[in-house]
Amino acid sequence: MSIPVQRSRDILQQAELLYSAEQVQASLHKVAQQINSALADMHPLVLSVMGGAVVFSGQLLPLLDFSLDFDYVHVSRYGDARQGGQMHWKVEPHENVRNRVVLVLDDILDEGHTLAALHQRVMKLGAKKCYSAVFADKLHDKPKPIYADFVGVELPNRFVFGYGMDIEGAWRNLPAIYAVKA
Repeated sequence: MSIPVQRSRDILQQAELLYSAEQVQASLHKVAQQINSALADMHPLVLSVMGGAVVFSGQLLPLLDFSLDFDYVHVSRYGDARQGGQMHWKVEPHENVRNRVVLVLDDILDEGHTLAALHQRVMKLGAKKCYSAVFADKLHDKPKPIYADFVGVELPNRFVFGYGMDIEGAWRNLPAIYAVKA
């Protein structure tokens, strides 16, 4: 369910800019260089986590200078909510991960439950190795069950949106990252 246009505009107007579009792009290029260095000789299968990683994946893939295969998974714990709930698989990883090096791309590593479940599922399906890249890693006091191999930016423990991350279903399309004011 989409939010009313005026409400979405109010949310953006009242939000705090954390990373400008220029800072986001610089971080994206940094992550691409790290992935290029680590995976250049591996011909990995890249799995993009829909729908949050769509922006990150779409901008990252042209910056990778090695051959790869591409697929996607669709799992969510948030929907349009502001807090994670039960894991909901819409599209699971396929059998094509067997004996492959896999790179999972996601928008944000918050508590880590989604990425941990994906890593576990990919390895159970027989992947040789599973790497993960997230555009944003949210910093908080709770230990995470998994940490990403490649991270674009670190975020404070606040509700954030933009660059693939939504707020109540809106603003995934922003080129910058914002936080709801406390």
